[in-house]
Formats: sequence, C-alpha cells, structure tokens
Amino acid sequence: MQKKVHIRKGDTVIVVTGESKGQKGRVLEVDREKQKAIVEGINMVSKHTKPNSKAPQGGIVKKEAPVHISNLMLIDPASGKPTRIGRRLNDKNKLVRYSKKSGEEIK
Repeated sequence: MQKKVHIRKGDTVIVVTGESKGQKGRVLEVDREKQKAIVEGINMVSKHTKPNSKAPQGGIVKKEAPVHISNLMLIDPASGKPTRIGRRLNDKNKLVRYSKKSGEEIK
C-alpha cells in the first residue's frame, strides 16, 4: 500500500534538521515506499565510478542522496516561509493541498 506523502516532485522545500539544516531546494524525486526524497543540491555525496565507455577516465562524481521526508518542510508560496500542509476539497470537489499558515492552495 502506498503511504501518504506531503511532498511532491517539483515542490520547493527547506531542510528542517540534519547536516543540511536551513538549505532550500527543489524536489527532484520522491520514493513513497521508503519515505525519502531527492532534493536538488542537498545531501551531496561523492560516488566513485570505474572507467567505462561514457567516462573513460572514471573518477569521483558528486550527486544528491535521498533525505527522509520528515526532515523536509514545504515552503509557503505566499510568504516564503516553511509551512505544514493540509488537504481539503476545493470548489470543484477535488482534493487539493493547502498551506496551513496562509490558507493558500498549493499547486
């Protein structure tokens, strides 16, 4: 069964705890099963690669590692500050996410 996740691909988030605390970034990918998200420029790790046809030299590549979603908060589109997310029905009877701080709908 899929777990509910308050963050989606393309959202702008801020890291609440951990090594990258206070940094902002855009969500590139969300893994619902593991409850993790990959955020642009956050939690960078060095990956050692062997020489292959694409990279004949091999070497060290920096890439983003997953962050647990409990360590992330969505940025409120109205105020630019971290906010919690709620779900409610809009006027077209469709379930939408909204900011608990400003009450504004999140697209």
